[in-house]
Amino acid sequence: MAKRVRDTEKARRAARHPDRPSEECRALAGTSKPVVDRARCEGKKDCVDVCPEGVFEVRRMDDADFAALGFFAKLKSRAHGRLSAYTPNAAACRSCGLCVVACPEKAITLVSSTSGR
Repeated sequence: MAKRVRDTEKARRAARHPDRPSEECRALAGTSKPVVDRARCEGKKDCVDVCPEGVFEVRRMDDADFAALGFFAKLKSRAHGRLSAYTPNAAACRSCGLCVVACPEKAITLVSSTSGR
C-alpha cells in the first residue's frame, strides 16, 4: 500500500529536477530498486520525505553495515549518529527517481532488479 508523500514541497522540487532519472512513477513495482551507498548517506530523511511508495526508512545503521565502512566513512557516520537510509519496502519502488534527486549526499541510485545487485 502506497504511503502519501510527507513533504510536498521537497517532492515538487525533486520532480522538477533536471537530473531526475524518470519523469513518472509508471514502472511496475519491483522493476528496479533503490540502492543506498552507506558511505555517503547521512540519514537526513529526504528520501523518506519524497517517496510516494513508502520504500525508505532512516534508522541506526546495522553493525555489519557499519563494520564494512572505511575509516573516514565510519567517522562521518558517527558524526551523523550512525543514521542511514534502508529500503524495507524496496519491492514497492516504481522507479520515479524522486529519491535519487532529493538525496543531498547523492547516496541513492536506482538499479534494475534483474541486474543481480
